[in-house]
Amino acid sequence: MSGPSPIRRGAPRFGDSARLLQQARIAGPMPWVIAIMIALTVMAAAAGLALSNIADNARDEIAGGITVQIVEGAPVERDRQAERAVSYFSNREDIASVRRVPDEELAELLAPWLGDVGAAEDDGVPIPALVDVQLSGPVTEQRLAQMREQLLAEAPSAQLDAQASWLGPVFDAVRSLQLLALGLIALLGLTSAAAVWLAARSALGSNRDTIEVIHHLGGTDGQIAAIFSRSIGWDATLGGAAGLLLGLAAIFVLGQQFAGLGSGLVAGGGLGVLDWLAIGAIPVIGIILAVVTARLTVIAALRRML
Repeated sequence: MSGPSPIRRGAPRFGDSARLLQQARIAGPMPWVIAIMIALTVMAAAAGLALSNIADNARDEIAGGITVQIVEGAPVERDRQAERAVSYFSNREDIASVRRVPDEELAELLAPWLGDVGAAEDDGVPIPALVDVQLSGPVTEQRLAQMREQLLAEAPSAQLDAQASWLGPVFDAVRSLQLLALGLIALLGLTSAAAVWLAARSALGSNRDTIEVIHHLGGTDGQIAAIFSRSIGWDATLGGAAGLLLGLAAIFVLGQQFAGLGSGLVAGGGLGVLDWLAIGAIPVIGIILAVVTARLTVIAALRRML
């Protein structure tokens, strides 16, 4: 924001006196500062929303799920106990589905760690039989304890675990990352407000003489603050639009990279309509924050200045 401009002779109205405050919006740094803040906020919000979707989808997929492992070195005995476990769960009324994982599918799951499963078993590495069970209700400790006790009577080598317990550390990590994203958004909001505060204070200092003239022409503190707020509003609008485009471009590039992983867990992090609406509201909130901050800053400074 430049210094005061020469005053025309005569007695101009206050409506014309706003021209005395010459603003340099596009040439100044404020639009670009806001653009950077909005872009970072958009990326942080998208990351937080994607993590929330991943966690919700994972919980839905494993809700009510339990896994039974038959850890038995003798293949014949292992198969016998696996069949008895399948029979036990099939005869329960609170079971939605039960399936023994085929040996071929199990071999594919273990191949990244053991290589050839058949060779590993020949070397003395016991390969368990797996049974996937889906309960018709929530998994509780009481239900698990009851089923575990009854199952051991049928298959002594069985180990029963809730699938949700395996991903407990993952959910904790996701929750921490979500809190980090929220903290980053709050920090960026405070930083943006601080940048607007500094810009408004600087503009007031460089236009002090002009502001005194406007006061003499009948301008009130609220009217002068409106001039600065309008200028900051334009800067915030330009910066918000640019920042939104930058943030969306980054989201698109990162989304393509994660989509290439082919992981079902990552695929559950897609953004929905409400998520995109929330992201689109970020520049609007940024503009409102900038205008309100500028107005409050100017009014507070004018009361001390004049």
